[in-house]
Amino acid sequence: MQYARLGSSPVKVSKVCLGTMTWGCQNTQADADAQLDYALAQGVNFIDTAEMYAVPPSAQTYGATERIIGNWLSRHSAKRQDIVLATKMAGPGLAHVRNGTEMTPEALLQAVDDSLSRLQTDYIDLYQLHWPNRVSPHFGKHAVGHIGFSAVDSEQQTAQILGLLEALQRCVDAGKIRYCGLSNETPWGISQYLQLSREHTVPRIVSIQNEFSVLHSKDWPYLIEQCVHEQVAYLPWSPLAGGALTGKYLAGARPAGTRWSMLQRNGLFRDTPESNQAIAVFTELARSHGVSPVTAALGWVAQVEGVTSTIIGATSMEQLQQNIAAFSEPLPSAMLDDIAAFLRQFPAPF
Repeated sequence: MQYARLGSSPVKVSKVCLGTMTWGCQNTQADADAQLDYALAQGVNFIDTAEMYAVPPSAQTYGATERIIGNWLSRHSAKRQDIVLATKMAGPGLAHVRNGTEMTPEALLQAVDDSLSRLQTDYIDLYQLHWPNRVSPHFGKHAVGHIGFSAVDSEQQTAQILGLLEALQRCVDAGKIRYCGLSNETPWGISQYLQLSREHTVPRIVSIQNEFSVLHSKDWPYLIEQCVHEQVAYLPWSPLAGGALTGKYLAGARPAGTRWSMLQRNGLFRDTPESNQAIAVFTELARSHGVSPVTAALGWVAQVEGVTSTIIGATSMEQLQQNIAAFSEPLPSAMLDDIAAFLRQFPAPF
């Protein structure tokens, strides 16, 4: 396993981050125990979760994933120091989470305490804001003109950001969190956080996790360029496009128990005629080089300059083993050349 610095922090994280959002819905405590044991044995030291998990989010499963991890930690307390544990505070829009209201300093302080309780730990290594208070071009809202920017009160947003950073500083001072990160943010948002950390005594953001895959590469190059020069770790989530890049959903297939067989909060926005065509081409591309589509998709993400650690997820041990193995060796240059041609052919399939 290879390791890299988590942005400007001194923390070293594995190039593979174990995502956990299916735990508590598609996966049981026993499944999670087995996944954690296996991942740690392979050298994975980076675990990512969120207060809103399991996914699809619901009032019934809210906090379930953190509780599952906390259950494991309560039985493996000696391993806590070997794990970089990350979690996230949900933004507005979920009626069962703070009545769907925006993130506030007061809500953040309570959210941190609640996550600590569910995780059964004294500190969180990386505390992230899951999405901003303003509407951002994520979760299928990235098409040109889909959302507007001019109506946003930028001064109000920046003031809100400062309030959240000041609350995060209180948590850092209290020893409850070590470092702070973002998720589903934009270059403008990152810039506000970084500038405020220069002007005030507040934490400097060390990471951002956004959706990134061969089907969804919009963060390259502009946001990733900023991450490289500002020492902000870039952490791709959904590198398999919600499992679509395995090819298991082609021709309208919906295998029982898979994510696409379930109701999705934002709908199946990755399921378009263009993306299905792209996936069919990509799976054939991978097989022409003698590798699985999973290996090709994860291997491509891992080699992108600026990527610090890739967040993977699995509902079975077979999937987890295949996902982790995909990072063992770099993709050959001939395959990377073919993927580059693929990206020119399918720049934005969903």
